[in-house]
Amino acid sequence: MEQSEALAASIRALGAAGFVPALLRWLQTVAAPDSVVGLAFGAEGPPEVLFRQARTERVFARLEAGYLGGAYLLDPFHALHLQGAAPGAYRLRDVAPDAFLRSRYHDEYYRETTLLDEIVLLARPAPRVTVMLSLGRDAASGQPFSQGDWLACQGAGVVAAALAERHWSGIAGGGDSGGASGGDSGDAAGDVAAGLIAAAAQRGIGLSRRQAEVALMILRGHSTVSIALSLGVSAQTVKVFRRQLYARCAITSQAELFALMLPMLAAGRITPAGQT
Repeated sequence: MEQSEALAASIRALGAAGFVPALLRWLQTVAAPDSVVGLAFGAEGPPEVLFRQARTERVFARLEAGYLGGAYLLDPFHALHLQGAAPGAYRLRDVAPDAFLRSRYHDEYYRETTLLDEIVLLARPAPRVTVMLSLGRDAASGQPFSQGDWLACQGAGVVAAALAERHWSGIAGGGDSGGASGGDSGDAAGDVAAGLIAAAAQRGIGLSRRQAEVALMILRGHSTVSIALSLGVSAQTVKVFRRQLYARCAITSQAELFALMLPMLAAGRITPAGQT
């Protein structure tokens, strides 16, 4: 009854100031997350933070300077926004690239949040807008979500999407990018690469489209094999692309690539295109 009553309270609070507190109470009955953050991704710029709550503030210590400053472009869940993913529940372990846990993004940003597990309830309140309710388990509990928690989130996903789509129906999402427009056509992943090329050029580094694509995939946590499968080339060819990329950037490691590219991502304020 507690979960039903919490859900009913969320429905009654739709469109009112009490909706977020009611929503948070309901989500606690669904999977008891240690942290919850609501993000609205739009056609331009970093996402808008709708709300956040955590048992320990360390989870959000680098939210503004790190994540919103450009690291969000490397996050596995951001890829769902670029892809126009359907509403529902998504778990980090299912959407992350194969080498995500060994990536510099994970080491430099994600590990610092102390997050152990993450489930996103995704909604699409408007064209080109994605609202994500991110439920996390972190050092506060020291426990990832159980299989029962995941099943509960899958069941709650469609309800959470309906609530979010109704409550935030007029939201634009994101911020003023001050840069390129999202546009009406083209490939979203390609636009991210194009933005990186433009930002690199401003620093005197000339990157080809393929080099930019490889750089982004490395930073997101794709292995050589995964990159090869995605690009339709051999693993040996990917190694050649990597050597060319490192030579062009005058670097020798993924750590240096991350340090070099993250400010470029932030400066480029790269945005998705062709999203409907």
